[in-house]
Amino acid sequence: MGPGHRAWRWSLNGEVVSRPPYASMYWSPAQMLAHLTVNGAPTRTGDLFASGTISGPAKDQVGSLIERGEGFLEDGDEVVLRATAPGPDGTRIGFGECRGRIAKGTMQ
Repeated sequence: MGPGHRAWRWSLNGEVVSRPPYASMYWSPAQMLAHLTVNGAPTRTGDLFASGTISGPAKDQVGSLIERGEGFLEDGDEVVLRATAPGPDGTRIGFGECRGRIAKGTMQ
């Protein structure tokens, strides 16, 4: 891993589905934030924004189930996103994890 390398990993029901390469991102976070604010989106300290799907050319780098030919998430599926970035003196800083489970829909 080179300097500045961010490592992303997403899992579906406990199985790692993708390790997309952040280096292939078209826009940097600073550019995405500038795009949001120049078009009038209000932002405050602590706001979270996302880039959308990160994908690479290899099968284990594809970030979308549709791109993988696997369809859609189903009731009960659990998705976990984890990421790390370079820290001081060769260490890694973990961003923790973002975990969500698809709840069964209800008819109203």
